[in-house]
Amino acid sequence: MRLLRRQSGFDIDPFTDLLFNALLTFTFLFLVALLLLNPPAKTGIIDPKAEFMITVSWPDNNPNDIDLWALGPDRNRVWYKKTNQGLMHLDRDDRGNASDVQVINGKTITNPINQEVLTIRGRPPGEYVINIHYFKSEDQREVPVTIYMAEVNPVLKVIHYSTTLLKSENEERTALRFTLTPDGSVSNINQLQKSIIEANKK
Repeated sequence: MRLLRRQSGFDIDPFTDLLFNALLTFTFLFLVALLLLNPPAKTGIIDPKAEFMITVSWPDNNPNDIDLWALGPDRNRVWYKKTNQGLMHLDRDDRGNASDVQVINGKTITNPINQEVLTIRGRPPGEYVINIHYFKSEDQREVPVTIYMAEVNPVLKVIHYSTTLLKSENEERTALRFTLTPDGSVSNINQLQKSIIEANKK
């Protein structure tokens, strides 16, 4: 072997072989470390960055417009014209069929889902009132509205689930009331009626 190396003009001594092998090993370990420091992104995982998530939904393809209103501590109000107040955020305002049709690449796409989403991104103590409002009726029919509240941090936990029937346009109903205690826990869940819209007009 050494004879072949000498004839070809490449005379590699054992020390050079050792350095070359050490360099290969170091490069391999460096690449492994990079892979461990940057693991592949996990797909399909939703991180809402919130403490609580409240959804208001009504039947798919229903043409009517239902609105979510929220009243928090310090009388902060969240609704479709004021989507952020304190740590309350109206993440989605759904207008029934009004904005559910889009044209993409020449094809008409319809989203049948009717849902509004409110997140509370902290745990300020005090009472919270969640109301639903029959803003606009397209068919003059009653609409069953489902409200769902979940604690999403540190683990998902369903706090409340119920359905309220809105009978006519302009009707406002309290779907959920609850209190956050100073230690951040939920208490006093009820549906005692309280108007937010009327108070908002003052």
